[in-house]
Amino acid sequence: MTDILTVTMNPAVDIATSTDKVLPTHKLRCDIPQHHPGGGGINVARVVHRLAGDCAALYPAGGVTGELIQRLLDEEGVNSICIDIAGETRESFSVRESSTGLEYRFVLPGPELMSHEWQACIDHFSALAQPPRYLVASGSLPPGVPVDFYARLTHLAKPLGVKVVLDTSGPALAAALEAGVYLVKPSLRELRDLFSETLETESQWRRAAEQLVVQGKAEVVVLSLGEGGAWLFTNEGACFAPSLPIKVVSAIGAGDSFVGAMVWALARGLELKIAFRYGVAAGSAALLSKGTGLSLSEDVARLYGEVRLI
Repeated sequence: MTDILTVTMNPAVDIATSTDKVLPTHKLRCDIPQHHPGGGGINVARVVHRLAGDCAALYPAGGVTGELIQRLLDEEGVNSICIDIAGETRESFSVRESSTGLEYRFVLPGPELMSHEWQACIDHFSALAQPPRYLVASGSLPPGVPVDFYARLTHLAKPLGVKVVLDTSGPALAAALEAGVYLVKPSLRELRDLFSETLETESQWRRAAEQLVVQGKAEVVVLSLGEGGAWLFTNEGACFAPSLPIKVVSAIGAGDSFVGAMVWALARGLELKIAFRYGVAAGSAALLSKGTGLSLSEDVARLYGEVRLI
């Protein structure tokens, strides 16, 4: 089995294009679109593959769009396991306004999964002859999938010695944290939603992140502040990585790139703070790519040396 298995319950074909100006009513002439296989865990697997890591992506997909995801992953050389479903896999659409640099993102709902379809994903993990060292549960849950789906996976993975890395939001995030994961990467907005508090000051959101560690909900908390940098919290303390001066082309997939590079580094046996630096470098590198182009290995290597920990 691979070192890293990612799970993406709500995959998508990500379509990215640009137009001069976004206006209502008018026909907007767009540039030639880019098509990428998308969804949290799929993006993580793409980044790990680019860094020459050992990874596989597990996801449910169906219809013409599902076939396209499989083909796009094959073209990138990403090892994947597709669980067939009856519904049509979704698309996501982003438009960059060339005149302003603003980016507009349109995210469609995923197909409703029947109980035997999402259960097949759990069954696949349970049937593995050799479990992965890291299980990355990333992205939203589509209709029909119970909110405790990631929690169920976590309960199965932990007794096997598998380290669960979680990157989701809302009820799915809260449920999985109750099961206790190895690493969680919330944004500040997701942390606020989790605690149902505004967390306006640094001391407030730092205390909230530290509480997740103290309560045993996560051994490691990586708090993303976007342009404000990122924090790393463990029971041994905290450190901060300021953001790098990057001219942003697109912010799509920056968080997935962060997770991908960090888990890749951990799977190589690198120290946690070094893995954190790689995550920051990859998240920054993703800002240089259009749409969900994600981070490139050469950019990650170059930017790694610029990441400072305070």
